Amino acid sequence: MLKKLIEIVTPLLEDNSIKIDENTVLLTDLGLNSFDLVEMVCVIEDEFDISIPDKMFKTLITVKDVMNCIEELQ
Repeated sequence: MLKKLIEIVTPLLEDNSIKIDENTVLLTDLGLNSFDLVEMVCVIEDEFDISIPDKMFKTLITVKDVMNCIEELQ
């Protein structure tokens, strides 16, 4: 799942050389803004055939949080 998330997030990055792992923080480490996060969530919802509720969206801080969210909703 990590590999798939890296494929989803990488096009949103200004610097594609950033190494991404489970502990990577979406906003500070990757430099994503709120628009990028919404775009990322939309792609994740389509890719994994899930719907991420707004209340859960605010808990997506690290890549691991995103992975846990996907696992919980599948």
